[in-house]
Amino acid sequence: MKDNQRKTAPRPSVADFLAEAIFSGRYQPGDFVPKEVDLCTQFAINRSAVRSDLRQLVDVGIIERISGHGSKVREYAEWNILDPQVTDWMTRYAAPNPGVQREILSFRLDVEPYVAMTAAQRATARDLVAIEEAFEGMGQNMHGGDGQEARLHSDYDVAFHVAIFKATHNIVWAQLSHILRPSIYMLIEESNVSASDPEESLERHRRLMESIRARQPREAFLAAQAVLAGTAQALGIEPGDSALGRQLTLG
Repeated sequence: MKDNQRKTAPRPSVADFLAEAIFSGRYQPGDFVPKEVDLCTQFAINRSAVRSDLRQLVDVGIIERISGHGSKVREYAEWNILDPQVTDWMTRYAAPNPGVQREILSFRLDVEPYVAMTAAQRATARDLVAIEEAFEGMGQNMHGGDGQEARLHSDYDVAFHVAIFKATHNIVWAQLSHILRPSIYMLIEESNVSASDPEESLERHRRLMESIRARQPREAFLAAQAVLAGTAQALGIEPGDSALGRQLTLG
């Protein structure tokens, strides 16, 4: 093969290496990541290439450059978790990190009950069919262990929640469901593997579906909270109180 026909392997990505280390929890907020010179040596690339990769993490708020000290991991609240690159990293790398899981779950606990309540007011017949088809898919693939059926169960579980977002008929919620899909999948896949009672989890989803079908906003709100509480229990995470839940209870 001629020299100009040889294919060169893509260079290792410093950004992916650091994202995996940060999202998996090896580097915590406040920790400094390896210095540029060390990354140059480790990846056999020049300083310009290292800085370009570090810039990817800086631009989405995951690390900050501190003159004379290096690059430090920022607090979770500073991360732009809705950026497509961040959600991609999150899906691939964040599963072992309880801190990231807790942040995502907390967000879902405050948002999704409200989404379910809105869906109960606005869902059309077509929306209800989409929710029901996803639910039936979950049931048909509930006992798949770690194989193909387990993956299908998670796929249908995600589709169930996305269908509820779409049933709000709000363009922002609908678009947000696509952005959040990787992070929702991450929690669902982990919780489905570790769930001790999949039948009860399916029953919680059924109650949520029926509340939306019956146009019962309050019941849909509470049913969505119950679904997420089950997710938290399966993951071993304390969900905390939902601000919206407290408002509804007090109201």
